[in-house]
This record gives sequence, C-alpha cells and structure tokens, in this order.
Amino acid sequence: MKNLKGDIFGGITAGIVALPLALAFGIQAFSGVPDGSSFGALAGLVGATMLGFFAALFGGTPSQISGPTGPMTVITASLLAGAWNSYGSISTVLIAMSLAGIFCGLFQILFGVLKIGKYIRYIPYPVLSGFMSGIGTIIILQQLYPLLGLKAPSRTIDMVLQLPEAVSSGISAAALIFGVCTVLIIAFFPKVTKKVPATLVALIAVTVVFLILPYRVPVIGEIPSGFPLPFFLKENVSLEGIEWKNMIVTAIVPGITLAGLGSIDTLLTSVVADNITRTRHNSNKELIGQGIGNAVGGLFCGLAGAGATMRTVVNVRTGGRTRLSGMIHAIFLLAVLLGLGSLVKYIPLCVLAGILLTVGWGIIDFRGFKDIAKVPREDAFVLIVVYLLTVFVDLLTAVGVGVVLSCVILMKRSSDIAEGSYETSGSDAADMPENSSEVNVGGPLFFGSVTGFSNVVQNIPEGTAAVIFRMDKVSYLDQSGIYALETAVKDQLAAGAAVYLTGLSEKNRKKLEAIGMIPALVPADHIR
Repeated sequence: MKNLKGDIFGGITAGIVALPLALAFGIQAFSGVPDGSSFGALAGLVGATMLGFFAALFGGTPSQISGPTGPMTVITASLLAGAWNSYGSISTVLIAMSLAGIFCGLFQILFGVLKIGKYIRYIPYPVLSGFMSGIGTIIILQQLYPLLGLKAPSRTIDMVLQLPEAVSSGISAAALIFGVCTVLIIAFFPKVTKKVPATLVALIAVTVVFLILPYRVPVIGEIPSGFPLPFFLKENVSLEGIEWKNMIVTAIVPGITLAGLGSIDTLLTSVVADNITRTRHNSNKELIGQGIGNAVGGLFCGLAGAGATMRTVVNVRTGGRTRLSGMIHAIFLLAVLLGLGSLVKYIPLCVLAGILLTVGWGIIDFRGFKDIAKVPREDAFVLIVVYLLTVFVDLLTAVGVGVVLSCVILMKRSSDIAEGSYETSGSDAADMPENSSEVNVGGPLFFGSVTGFSNVVQNIPEGTAAVIFRMDKVSYLDQSGIYALETAVKDQLAAGAAVYLTGLSEKNRKKLEAIGMIPALVPADHIR
C-alpha cells in the first residue's frame, strides 16, 4: 500500500491509453467479418479487461499492463476471416475466437508449469526482427483500406494486389482527412505535452470534429453494454449444429501460435519493465498469469493479448509499480464497458485506422533493416526470409523456418570453430616411440564437426608407431563424435599404430566405456 497513489494514477492513465487501442485491435481482428466492427470493439474491450485484470493478479511482473497487441491481433484476424469463409455465421466466428483464446491460455499455463519461460531468450534477433517487422507491415497494409474508407481484404497478398484497383474505384476523402489528422496528432502532440496520451487526444478530438461536420464515414456502431457473459450464453451464439471436432481443429493451431507469440511478446515487455523499475520478473509465473487471463478472456469472448510494452511504460512512468496498477487499469476499462458503450459507437473506423498505422510503424524494426548490409550475411538472409514469410505466408511458418535456419547457421558456425581447432602434429612425448603423431581435438566433437575431424585424422603419416588423441579440450562428445572417434581409433589400430587418449574427462570416459571402446580398443594403461 506504500505506492497506492502511484498505482491508482498509473493504472487509470494506462487504462486511458489502452481504451483506443483495445477498440482498434478488436475491430482489426474482425476486419475479415462483414459488419463485424461492433463485435470487434466489444471483443477488444473484454479482452483488455479480463486479461488485464487476471494477468496482473496472478502474473510475475508487478508493473506490467496486458491487453490486445498488434501481433496477437493479426493471428486472430486470420483465424476469424477463415472461420467466416468456412462457416459464414457470426456465431461460429465468436466460438472460434473463444476457443482459440482458451487454448492460448491453457498452453501458456502449461509453458509456465514446464518452466519454458527461460528458453524464450534463445530466439535469435533476426527471427524476432523479421517477424515483428512483418507484423507491423501487415497492420499498415490492413489499415490503409479503412483509412481510405474501404473494406480490407482478408489476405495480405490481396491487400497489396487489390489496393490500386480499390483506390481507382473511389475513396472517401473525408475518411482520409480524418485518418491523416489522427496520425498527425499522435505524431506531434507529444511535443506539446506527454502528460496526456496522444492516442486519446487524437481519438476524442477527431471524433468530435467528425460529429460536428456533415461528412459521413463508417463508424464502430452499437456496442452491447453490460457485464460480459461467457460465449455459450451470448444471444449471438448458438451451439446447435456445431461440429465440435472441426471447430477444435480450427482453433487449436491458432491457439498454440497465440500462446507462443504472446509468451515472447509478454516476456520481452517484462524485460523492459525490469530495466525501468530495477526489479526482476518471474518468467514462469508471468506465463501462468497470462494464461489465466487469456483463458478467462476467451471464455467471455474477449480478444487474446499479451504484455503490452507501451501501456506498461506509461503505467511505470506515471507511478504504477505493483500489480494493483494493472488491476485498476482493467477496472477502468470495465467501467467503460458497462457505461460508455453508447459513446464509443460514434468513433470513425478511419480514426482507429490512423491509430493502428502508428502502432504498425512503431513495431517495424528499422534498425534491423538499416544495418542489413553490415551484419553477417546469414543473419540478414534469415531476417529477410522471416519477414517475407510473415507478410505473405503465415506467422507460424515464418517463426518455424526462421528458428530452423538460425539453428543450421549456428551449427555451421560451431562446426567451423570446432574443425578449425583440430590438428595433427608430430609428438615429442618422452614415453612415446620416436615415430609418433598427435591429434589435437581442440574443441567439441559433435555431428557438425565429425567430417573435419575425419579429414584431420587422414593426415596422419603412414607407418606411424603411435597416435595420441589429445582430448582435454573436448567439452562435448555426442553420438556422432563417439562413432567418429571409434572409427579413427580402429583405422589406426588396423594400420599397426598404438593408440593413446589423453586429457579425457570423466564424463566423456564414461561415454566411451558405455559403448565398449574402453577397454576393448584402448586399454586402461593407454589412457593418460
């Protein structure tokens, strides 16, 4: 309770910042569903409320603010557009979103229980850079259409290909002006003051001007008010005739994708919060809290989300330090949900598009692209591949391919280092025959380096009386390495040379004993 005033002020301020973003992300998620704006706005608010409250209550980053985010929304938008195209009913769309949110939450809880949080840091920077930049590009492409008063296609490739035709068929000048004004206010208002969130100022100012002027553009529309109900009790949802097996299959892969992406997004934000507050978060507890929040949000037809960097920074900068601030932020959004839905319905979609354009722009990693000619070519290649796959294929494929490529590159680099440390030389050991050779195995011997090791062994001169394999720097020996060493020893024995192993660690000795190489091929008195 020492920081009660700061937590209250930080939570309310974060709630004010979260309001337009929750509405915008919700509407974006339903962009592929005809007349889905009001459902999207409600889903965004419910998701921000439920996730914001329960992630704060049970999570492991006290100052973190959670809610719908750009990357999570892009995945959900793809799911909902697919559900609409397959089933053609808003009821099925809402069920698919709810199940995906519940699956997302359950998998995040599982990640936390299995203590997977610590492994998030092993995702390479080029993968994250390409992925996040791809997400930012998708958001910008999607929002260009409502910015022009048009309906956006569901697929990214169609957004690119159909844009010239859509523009030539006629755009709304009023929508474009309102949207551009929104972007300009967000860009320049912080130069006047940073005490009031620029997104909120833009939302209110441009909406008021829109209501005063006679120009008409698409708006959010009526949003149901009242406390959210579970999806199976909603009047828009019918459980009759639902093929649950197909529905679960439809929702489970996006749910896993949301869980993985949300976990990365959240823990990166947790690191940002740690750096500002000089604290240390609990990764696995945070994943459990996020999982509970997303599962509850999904149950109540809310949009899945994650830890939100901008909202978290706003909370911390305005005094929020404990989990109470995140809970207050959610309670503020609940108050909006219960009493102010009648005002939200007048907000133009082009205004929310302007807000999201700035969000998409902020997500793109311009630093990564700026340095693309300066970083190693392999890293640049991974970044570009992940970026293109994210934009034009799908997010799960992009991350999967990026991680696999990065692992292959890492193995290649490790192999080059290991192979560079292998060498053959003559031996001057006093207790060895005059015509002896040494093989210095100067690094780990594993599947990526066994070819180089074998090449070095082949350089041992014919007629060598004894071969000494120096193993003191072999930090790791896998099955491929064991068999390569065994083959090398057998070849030298067959050539009439005595074989010695020196510097063998206890762990590696046990591995060689387990397969019978010691003492069958190398007797105990040849281990030095």
